[in-house]
Amino acid sequence: MIVAMTSLVTVEEIRAARETLAQMARTTPLFRAKGLDPKLGAVHYKCENLQRAGAFKVRGAYVRMSRLSAQQRQAGVVAASAGNHAQGVAVAARELGIRATVFMPTGAPLPKVAATRSYGAEVELVGATVDESLARAKAHAADTGAEFIHPFDHPDVIAGQGTVGLEILEQSPQVKNIVVGVGGGGLVSGIAAAVKATRPDVKVVGVQADGAAAFPSSLRHGRPVGLTDVTTLADGIKVKRPGEVTFTHVDALVDEVVTVSDEDISRAVLLLLERNKILCEPAGAVGVAALQSGAFHPEDDTVVVLSGGNIDPLLLLRIIEHGLAASGRFLRCTVRCPDRPGALASILSLVADRGGNVVDVVHRRHDPSLRVGEVAVALSVETRGEDHAAHLGQALRDAGYALSGWDASAH
Repeated sequence: MIVAMTSLVTVEEIRAARETLAQMARTTPLFRAKGLDPKLGAVHYKCENLQRAGAFKVRGAYVRMSRLSAQQRQAGVVAASAGNHAQGVAVAARELGIRATVFMPTGAPLPKVAATRSYGAEVELVGATVDESLARAKAHAADTGAEFIHPFDHPDVIAGQGTVGLEILEQSPQVKNIVVGVGGGGLVSGIAAAVKATRPDVKVVGVQADGAAAFPSSLRHGRPVGLTDVTTLADGIKVKRPGEVTFTHVDALVDEVVTVSDEDISRAVLLLLERNKILCEPAGAVGVAALQSGAFHPEDDTVVVLSGGNIDPLLLLRIIEHGLAASGRFLRCTVRCPDRPGALASILSLVADRGGNVVDVVHRRHDPSLRVGEVAVALSVETRGEDHAAHLGQALRDAGYALSGWDASAH
């Protein structure tokens, strides 16, 4: 820990932020988790996916904007975001009567773009990445005098997000661990500031996606270090570089930052949907992924923050399929067999007799890699999990078929 505590947001500032949010933000519920390993101890979900605008972001945005002067409010605000911050700013601006302009990447999920506009913000689609949108938003602020509302790197934003931590301590006074997804670090900074001031014994753990893990290297270097590229399906935490303010908080207050893969995240989204009836976006599910994958393994009371639920239905379809594949429950493979009557029926019967459900079949005769008199059958199969998938694959091999792609552990 190399940073002076005096530079951190205080619990008094977070309590003041809570007063500011009293009539605007929801106190989101805490639900008991289902479907996780019992050895993890008691696990509860703090459901910020049920917050206004579908994510925690509205807390920080509203606190930041509520403290603008009359002159600043008159000039309006500007922000850049791929989704949740955009919606948080739009809702806060509507509540405060402030004109808002939000720059979003051209590839931003259409439901998030539509929601941001529906809350009253003017949306401009600019650039291929959030970084490009961010540059345009800052240029707009310089040109027009509008106040730039940073998605995470401001003390007022951190104070607003910290109100989640105050609620957790009240709802779960026995809590020993709090697990939080981390992008730029605003949420975990605020929660850690709220919690460590009164319960320093509580462990605060941040979770990043493997393909967007800027904090571990930054913490090793003792300063914010940017990544050259970020790749993850968890777009809500797809941030190249920690903020200066958030880095200070994470370095001083967060006990550990772990990472999870996109496969882990897919499994977590599926677990939340299937076993807990909770719709959560990938960025909001990374804490569950950390527990499910073993990246963090508590043995006593834990609260996992589900930070958002705004997910594009098309992405949800892909994640469900990916999550099923990652857990060995949905597999694609190619079976090579002799080109003779009944061969396809024999393959399908073998899979069905052993409890597999074939959902798609493509029969190919004209692949140049095939031998004369041979065909390739591409199958999509639902199974009961990795063990069942391995059993089906072995049964096909034992029957003399050549397989490619049938490996549950590889998905």
